[in-house]
Amino acid sequence: MKYYTYILRSAKDNKCYYGSTGDISKRLKKHNSGGVPSTKNRRLLQLIYTEEFENRELALKRERVFKSVDGYRWLKENGIT
Repeated sequence: MKYYTYILRSAKDNKCYYGSTGDISKRLKKHNSGGVPSTKNRRLLQLIYTEEFENRELALKRERVFKSVDGYRWLKENGIT
């Protein structure tokens, strides 16, 4: 099974949310239906970036990188956020 690290952007406040999942489509629907507490007040959310991984551990590791100062800098330098 493939796993994904993803970034969503809120249309409400233009802020980004970083996450990982095994099913991007299902997870995006859950975010936009208000089923995720951390984003329910920031809807609608648009998927702006994904990376695919062979396992959950690698996807979670990459998610943590995105949430770090170096990861945030990399995302800015590459025009992603």
